[in-house]
Amino acid sequence: MLVTIISSVFVFGILIFFHELGHFIAAKKAGVTVKEFALGFGPKAVSWHSGGTDYSLRIFPLGGFVRLVGEDPEETDEPGSFQKQKVATRFAIIAAGPLMNFLLAVLLFAIIYFGFLGVATFPVQVGHIVEGERAEEAGLRVGDTLLTANGEAIEEWEQVVRIINENPDREIELVVEREGRVLTFNVVPKPEDETGRGLIGIGPKTLRYQVLPSLRLGLANTVRLINLIVVSLVGMIAGRIPADVAGPVGIISIVGEVAQTGMVNLLSLSAALSVNLGLINLLPIPALDGSRLVFLLVEGVRGRPVDPKKEGFIHFVGFTLLILLMIIIAYRDLIRLDIFR
Repeated sequence: MLVTIISSVFVFGILIFFHELGHFIAAKKAGVTVKEFALGFGPKAVSWHSGGTDYSLRIFPLGGFVRLVGEDPEETDEPGSFQKQKVATRFAIIAAGPLMNFLLAVLLFAIIYFGFLGVATFPVQVGHIVEGERAEEAGLRVGDTLLTANGEAIEEWEQVVRIINENPDREIELVVEREGRVLTFNVVPKPEDETGRGLIGIGPKTLRYQVLPSLRLGLANTVRLINLIVVSLVGMIAGRIPADVAGPVGIISIVGEVAQTGMVNLLSLSAALSVNLGLINLLPIPALDGSRLVFLLVEGVRGRPVDPKKEGFIHFVGFTLLILLMIIIAYRDLIRLDIFR
């Protein structure tokens, strides 16, 4: 239980901190007065004042907010008002939160490669072979330099993974260099039980503490994850795949389970949740950043803002429905986890 609590505070804390930090930095750069930057909700546990902004850590760690001058209609004409900024500037301030979540995912994936897994060397070499698997049976050895796979020149490890994964139960040709000799091996990847992708039991030689390659892989993983989540969301909305949504209770349970398996998996989960948070906040759902961006786009097209009272009412209704939805999801999570038994 203690591991779950500590891990959940870490994961939620870093996700929310980076999201709000995006709004905070963009607002400061634009000259908007930031009245408060808070992590958590409820009574203040720690607070201080600096540079015209009140900073605080609240008792309940799930959540956070940045309060800008001008978000309240009564503050519209005050110096440093958010509402006095150009549409493009306000758009950038709102969008900075979700974008910061994407940046966080890149950094978390990069940390995994930098300090834990390492990045594949170039030229690509075999660094690990699983005993009894197809690679060992074919005669591959640790230290072999991979030259081509199915005729494709190998420039990075991801090419090898792709070709192997795409050919379960189909023979592939691997050309390697070993001690100055060029050798050819024919291997039939074994289908993985869960995914069906091909595997031969092989891993790359890696180097840790490589800054730029780690960042490159972090960016590539984040882009792939964004694409995967977007496709999944579209599929759920279209009814092609079942909706499988977890609320805070479910996520906390998952975080606790993953934390038991090691830091790499916890950081990977944090990166995935950060991408999810960024994408969800970009959806045009009232009370979320996405809906505020829609109102700003409408203002840009019309040349005048939507009536603040009408916009405020829509956000209020949306926020209320969102809270009700979260309660329903939390209740379903509690039932699924057998909390009431």
